[in-house]
Amino acid sequence: MNTPAHRAGHVAVIGRPNVGKSTLVNALVGAKVSITSSRPQTTRHQLLGIATFPEGQLLLVDTPGIHREQKRAMNRWMNRAARGALEGVDAAVLVVRAGQWDDEDALAYDALTKAGVPVVLVVNQVDRIKDKAALLPYLAKVSEGRDFAGVHPVSALKRTGLDPLVKTILAQLPEQPALYGEDEITDKSQRFLAGEMVREQLMRQLGEELPYATTVEIEKFEVDGNLLRIGAVIWVERDGQKAIVIGKGGERLREIGARARQQMERLFGNKVFLETWVRVREGWSDDEAALRAFGYHD
Repeated sequence: MNTPAHRAGHVAVIGRPNVGKSTLVNALVGAKVSITSSRPQTTRHQLLGIATFPEGQLLLVDTPGIHREQKRAMNRWMNRAARGALEGVDAAVLVVRAGQWDDEDALAYDALTKAGVPVVLVVNQVDRIKDKAALLPYLAKVSEGRDFAGVHPVSALKRTGLDPLVKTILAQLPEQPALYGEDEITDKSQRFLAGEMVREQLMRQLGEELPYATTVEIEKFEVDGNLLRIGAVIWVERDGQKAIVIGKGGERLREIGARARQQMERLFGNKVFLETWVRVREGWSDDEAALRAFGYHD
């Protein structure tokens, strides 16, 4: 009996904002490597999630959502990052929300067809569809006239439907040994991930109040035995935004820091001492030089 060939390769995870791309990457990797929230444009950087299985390895390139809005330098940068993820990949996953297909989804699909790689359609959040009978006509409609290597309804949040999806994606990849060790889950440093954990809590704790003109810079990352000493600066564009982040009596900033620290300790397996500060840099999100200084590189 022949052993199935081992396959490995890079897979771009593409879609419009807020369809669950990062949740899907985390579910496949089996660990939280990409931050999530209910707010659009949570993901700003390309991030590699490494999902290892007995039969192969998926190198999942999580990307910012492709969107038409390009008023600020930040929006333009995120679109470049998303499209740049298609360079050199072996396959792509297009993530859409179950029951929806609009111009933003079509924009993402068009970007993939131009890249010339096999595309697997992932219809996410099927657990939210009460009338399951409506799902089949929807799947037929979105597949009509489009060349998908496979169509998979899943719930990334509940981790259902993932096994058939993994098999379909692996079938698109070249036969080769694993490119990363079994214990590796991302190409990003702990320093980078620490900044993302703080930014995730900004998104989650502030909700509608959140000024999108916020970013996080890790000023200090020191290893002291089993303790990580981390200093994080939250940058905003105006004094009024600073007041929102800090909250009454500093309560909101303390909550953001406490929850981010808990996430870091779970991911890193170390005790964490986290300090946070809020500082103002006017207009940073529309300033190409400031974006580069804060780690937004093409």
